Amino acid sequence: MLSISASDKLEKAYPEDILKILLGDTRSKDTQRAYLSDLRLFFKFVSSKQNLTPELINNFLQLAREQAVIIVFRYKAYCLEKGLSEATINRRLAAIRALVNMGNNVGVCNYSLDNIKGEKVKSYRDTSGVEISTFNKCLALCNLSTAKGKRDYAMLHLLWSNALRRGEVAKLKVRDLDIVGNKLKIYGKGKGTQYQWVDLSSKTLEAINKWLSTHDQLTDDMPLFSSLHAGYIGQELTTTGIYKIVEAYFKSVTPKKMSPHRIRHSAITAALDFYKGDVRKVQKLSRHESIETLMIYDDNRQNAQQEVSKSLADMLE
Repeated sequence: MLSISASDKLEKAYPEDILKILLGDTRSKDTQRAYLSDLRLFFKFVSSKQNLTPELINNFLQLAREQAVIIVFRYKAYCLEKGLSEATINRRLAAIRALVNMGNNVGVCNYSLDNIKGEKVKSYRDTSGVEISTFNKCLALCNLSTAKGKRDYAMLHLLWSNALRRGEVAKLKVRDLDIVGNKLKIYGKGKGTQYQWVDLSSKTLEAINKWLSTHDQLTDDMPLFSSLHAGYIGQELTTTGIYKIVEAYFKSVTPKKMSPHRIRHSAITAALDFYKGDVRKVQKLSRHESIETLMIYDDNRQNAQQEVSKSLADMLE
């Protein structure tokens, strides 16, 4: 049985520690960066100061509820006036709510922001991506006589063939690759330490192996896809780094702005075309928890609205 003597003391979580606690409680590095960036912007709006200081956080968390709510409503109005997207506004509000909730959890704040609602977002306005012919042109740009070309070819192959998210690719380690079983261990979006195995095609596995063969020595904890920039060689590629690589390749083959997620859109749409709209089968590839999300891809693919509108127009004299 655990006993605590009178001389033992529990440390008090002071307001200036709240941001550190919040970031420490967030597993995803991307979420940590987003929280920090969004909170800096919010407190700059509140105080016009450039730096996010413990005093600013302290003062905000100790405001009366009415004062805090008014400030956040004004900030939301400011974001709307700036023309920020619904998703960006909602992300910024979520960061502020997370800070306030953490303040509540450790007893340094006595209000919540639950009554401040986000903006309604229409998801997946464009899920079409690009045609496979365009993607093949992009792959052809990879110089397979270089380490960079082999890395980029393997990564693009994986993004397409398994419809992975860039965050999932960034997390991959050498130990996550099962060469014998043709499988890859994926830590999915928002899943923490939970993972699942996905099967690799022989072509994708071959591309990955050719990239890995450029290393003199491999260890299990090495990133599966690492940086080749001077000063960063061997370090894991960030999600931003992966985004820039994809963007650079597609610039020369299509006017459409492309990203890793648009490759995912492209792959899912191509799979739905190939399997004639079999959303259950394609759900194994996309790993969407909700079949309704995948139905949006299928509806956009078929463009049923255009067909119905044409039929209605044909009824007119």
